[in-house]
Amino acid sequence: MDREAKKEAFRKYLESSGVLDTLTKVLVALYEENDKPSSAVAFVQQKLGGPSISDYEKLKAEKLDLQLKYNELLGIHKDTCRQLEELKNMKCGAPWN
Repeated sequence: MDREAKKEAFRKYLESSGVLDTLTKVLVALYEENDKPSSAVAFVQQKLGGPSISDYEKLKAEKLDLQLKYNELLGIHKDTCRQLEELKNMKCGAPWN
C-alpha cells in the first residue's frame, strides 16, 4: 500500500469514527471565542472532556500525598503485625499456659 493510500485510509478511519467531526466542532468553538484563551491546547483539552492542566497538577499532587500516607500506614500495619506475632509467641512460651 503506497503512502497516499495509507493516508486516505487513515482519513476515512478518522471520519467514520467521528474524530474529524469532534475536532472540527472544538476548533470552530475556539475560532468563535471572542476572548481567545491564553492556551489553545488547554481549551481543546477542556472541550474534549480532559482535565485542565491545573486539575491534572492537583490530582498528581493528591496522588503523591495519598501514596506517602499509604506507605506510612503500611509501615504501621507491618509493625503492628510484628508486635502481635511477638505477643502470640510470648503467650505460647509462657509457663502458666
